[in-house]
Amino acid sequence: MSAAQYRRKGHMFKHISEDLAGVMERDPAARSKIEVALLYSGFHAVLLHRVAHGLWRRNWRLTARLISQFSRFVTGIEIHPGAVIGRKLFIDHGMGVVIGETAEIGDNVTLYHDVTLGGVAPSVDSDSQRNVKRHPTLCDNVIVGSGAQVLGPITVGRCGRVGANSVVVKDVPEGVTVVGSPARAANGALRTRTDERFAAYGIGSDELPDPVFKVMDGLLDKVQSLSMRVEELEKEAEERHGSHLLISTEEIELEETTVKTHKQDR
Repeated sequence: MSAAQYRRKGHMFKHISEDLAGVMERDPAARSKIEVALLYSGFHAVLLHRVAHGLWRRNWRLTARLISQFSRFVTGIEIHPGAVIGRKLFIDHGMGVVIGETAEIGDNVTLYHDVTLGGVAPSVDSDSQRNVKRHPTLCDNVIVGSGAQVLGPITVGRCGRVGANSVVVKDVPEGVTVVGSPARAANGALRTRTDERFAAYGIGSDELPDPVFKVMDGLLDKVQSLSMRVEELEKEAEERHGSHLLISTEEIELEETTVKTHKQDR
C-alpha cells in the first residue's frame, strides 16, 4: 500500500472518529460510541455518504449513486453523493432527511428529521440547472430543526438557527435564528447569537416563537389602546353635549321669566 493510500485511509478513520464524537457531544441518549456505530441511522448515512462521495469525486458516478440509494433504503436518509459534508455532521433521528447534489455543509452541523436541503424549481428547465449551484450552503455550527425546508442556492451563516417547520428561501446572516413560513428573524434582531453553544431543534427556551405572533400581539395592543381612546372621546362628547343642554335649558327659563315680567309690567 502506498503512502498516499495510507494517508487517505487514516483520513477516513479520522472522519469516522469525529462523526462518532459529534453524536456523543450532542445527543444525551447516546450511551457509547459502540451504540452509535451500531444503531444510529444518521451515523450510518453519513458514513456511507463519505464512501459514495469519494467515488463521485473519482467519476465513479453510477457506483456512487448505487451506494447512496442503498443508504436511503437502509436509513431513510437521502444524501446525494455530490453533496459536500464537513466534520461532525449529526443527523438526529434522520428519517426523511434529503440533501441535494450541490448542497454544502460545514463542520458541527446538526439536522433533525424531515429536513430538506433542496432546490427551488428542479423540474423547470432541468437541463439549464445541471452542474449549477442550486442547493443551500450551511456554514459551521448551524442547527436546522425538524421539518424545516431550506431551499435554493442560499447561505445559512455560521451559528445560524432554523426553527422547526420553517421554510427558508433567503440568506440567513451569521448567528441569526429564523422561524416561520417564509422564515423571518426571531426577535427582530440582526444577530441573536454568535457563540457555538448547542440548542436542540434550533430554538432555545429563551427565544420567541414565530415573529408573526409577535406582530399580531402588537396589533392587538394597538387596537386595545385605540378602543380605550375612543371610549374617552365618547365620554367627553357626552359631557359636552349634556352641559350644552343644561345651558340651553337655563336660557329658555330665563327668557320665559323675562316674558312674564314684561307682561306684568304692561
